[in-house]
Amino acid sequence: MHISNKCSVAIHCLIFLSEYGERERVTSELLSHSTGCNPVTIRNILSALKKDKIITVKPGTGGAALALPPDEISLHRVCLAVEPEAIDKMIGIHVSPSPFCPVGRNIGNVLGKTYDTLKADLVASMKSITLKQILADYHEALAEER
Repeated sequence: MHISNKCSVAIHCLIFLSEYGERERVTSELLSHSTGCNPVTIRNILSALKKDKIITVKPGTGGAALALPPDEISLHRVCLAVEPEAIDKMIGIHVSPSPFCPVGRNIGNVLGKTYDTLKADLVASMKSITLKQILADYHEALAEER
């Protein structure tokens, strides 16, 4: 289980936008260099964040900026914006258990309640983590680097 790379790239972009978005024009090319991802991947992520009204993107010459204060952007919202099935991909039941095996026939029912609890706990935790907290961790890492 892991959080999708799209989510971590999206958070990377949001940190970058928070740090530099008001001073300079942040484009997909610039974010591509910072993240090490293809510019098309960055544009797709920015498009998803824009669609969810997390960021704004200027038409034409480009340039993205945060549309919300960092304390209003949760990790959950970001992950759902860039990968709507992120939670189900993290916690899911294999799709082809044998119907001829008693365990295989019942594994979905057996794990269903447990996994529903895990998903609810994960969503609650992700909703409680904001970009503001992530930025604080980033600034702490910068301070330790010095």
